[in-house]
Amino acid sequence: MTSLPSCLNLGSGKDRKDEYFNADIQSRVNPDWVVDISKPIFGEVVKTRFGDAEIKRGMFNKIIANDVLEHIPDLVSAMTNCKDLLESGGEFHIHVPYDLSYGAWQDPTHVRAFNEKSWLYYTDWHWYLGWKDRFHLKELHYIKSPLAVEMDIKDEMLKILPRMIDSMQVILVKE
Repeated sequence: MTSLPSCLNLGSGKDRKDEYFNADIQSRVNPDWVVDISKPIFGEVVKTRFGDAEIKRGMFNKIIANDVLEHIPDLVSAMTNCKDLLESGGEFHIHVPYDLSYGAWQDPTHVRAFNEKSWLYYTDWHWYLGWKDRFHLKELHYIKSPLAVEMDIKDEMLKILPRMIDSMQVILVKE
């Protein structure tokens, strides 16, 4: 078996990163790993540009998922797999649409949007999912809508003007 990059780019389709291990559900975007991240994955041997690789727990120190999680029907299974793919202390960098943003539901392939409370089951309430380990919320940042930028809306006003939030960037750390 071969050594892979330590970072997984999940949903790499439009955002391929040559220095990462690129994974996507669509084979037509030529990822290193064609995967439905919500299905069983461990023990799978994948033919990649790096050579054959076995998918194992704790094999990555970082996962990025930009505009991916809102497309996954079984998010709990996907989050479980992502957690298990990370080594202890590994970071999960996420970008998702904010639930009250105008753009959250413009894409017909979105099955959900997110808000500040969307991460509780993966952090504080991990036991409810049957997890023994969990994520810790390291960072959460709001990305302003173009209108909020144009109007120069201050960050402290975003929570009372949620339509001015376009998306969220979150970093979860596996404990």
